[in-house]
Amino acid sequence: MEFVTGLVHLQEESSCPICLDYLKDPVTINCGHNFCRSCINMMWKDLDDTFPCPVCRFCFHNKSFRSNRQLSNLTEIAKRLQVRRSKRKRQEYSMCEKHNQFLTLFCGKDLEVLCTQCSFSVQHQKHYIYPIKKAATFHRKILEYSIEPLRDNVERVEKVLSLQTSKIVDLKKKVEDRREEIISEFEQIRQFLQNQQEALRRQMDDEERDILTKLNENQRTFSGHVSTLKHLLKEVECRCVQSELELLTHVKGIYNRYQNLTYPELFVFQLKKYGFSLPPQYSGLDRIIKPFRADVMLDLETAHPQLIVSEDRKSVRYGNKKKHLCYNPRRFYLCPAVLGSRSFNSGRHYWEVEVGNKPKWTLGVCRDRFPRNWRTWPVVEGGFWAIGRYIESIYVILGGKRTQLLPVVRPSKIGIFLDCELGEVSFYNMNDRSLLHNFNDSLIEAVCPYFYIGVDSEPLKISSVTDDER
Repeated sequence: MEFVTGLVHLQEESSCPICLDYLKDPVTINCGHNFCRSCINMMWKDLDDTFPCPVCRFCFHNKSFRSNRQLSNLTEIAKRLQVRRSKRKRQEYSMCEKHNQFLTLFCGKDLEVLCTQCSFSVQHQKHYIYPIKKAATFHRKILEYSIEPLRDNVERVEKVLSLQTSKIVDLKKKVEDRREEIISEFEQIRQFLQNQQEALRRQMDDEERDILTKLNENQRTFSGHVSTLKHLLKEVECRCVQSELELLTHVKGIYNRYQNLTYPELFVFQLKKYGFSLPPQYSGLDRIIKPFRADVMLDLETAHPQLIVSEDRKSVRYGNKKKHLCYNPRRFYLCPAVLGSRSFNSGRHYWEVEVGNKPKWTLGVCRDRFPRNWRTWPVVEGGFWAIGRYIESIYVILGGKRTQLLPVVRPSKIGIFLDCELGEVSFYNMNDRSLLHNFNDSLIEAVCPYFYIGVDSEPLKISSVTDDER
């Protein structure tokens, strides 16, 4: 075994690093490396000032090499001992397509396999060039060191992939559940609408039968009246052709019957207005306004002296006794009103107020500099946007001018939505989720919630914001 190893080393030392064949007329240069005379002459043929060693890249200033007769004899011995070793070694290297030389070197910067002539080119000047065997050993170690990190990376990515796959499955399940939920919701809405339709049809059928009965009764009454008139007409015509005595004898009775005639009233009907409101869970209004619920409370410093504000400042009513309070220019003294404790100059805000069956009330927003010197209805050109109940079923819009409002359903709770950026103030009837009125103006100053209470004892209540709605 040692003989074979020694023979292999002998053959390697007897080979030219340039042509990879056995050395022919071997020469030794000053750095100690050996080459075929023809190979080293070919490598240094076009060089003038420096002559680098093709193996160690050490540079010489002149062509200097000497014949190595002893190495020539050793090469002959190696040839005779084994010929196939050199051929097999030559087969391990590829040929350079450009120079037709064996690719025996490696550029450490460009990471390219080179032949000896390629290594002398301008492209690879000042690059670290070293033999393929040394380069392969170095990079094999680097690659071996990267195997474990790559395995860890593959394992980590596979875990992420598995997690992502589970997320896809979870997504599909959630989408399917949501799809079934939507189908169920629409089925409930369809069933609700069908029930509403059937109920409205029954109401209309009952109304039609009732009106038809009254119309038939009215028709029979008019038919009887027509018969009476015809009978009286026929009697008058007969009396008119009788003698004077007979005419005058019966004229009193004719006059009495004529004067005592009662004309039946014409039955006039008007169909009811039928409508329905979706339950809160089917109304999109709740979902839209939920993120903007504002926790509005009453400002005690602005409350009229006769107003009684609850401890949580969410409810207010008119009292009989007038409290003696220190003067405050922000307080309402002439009208029973109060402002909210918060002012808004940006964003979107929503709050609800229960008005119940109060005969008079006004709700909205106003600028903080809004005048306090009026008793019932404010008369201002700007800075005030509100709606209110005047008397019984009369509702009004209060802004630049007063306009009557005609809600279909009497509101007992009012929703107020303020959009400072768009300059909009919207009022909703929360009984049927309908829009009562929408102001569109320029809100250049901060505005406060406004509450006019009236002089009755019924309270106004601001709906509380639950933790879930915040």
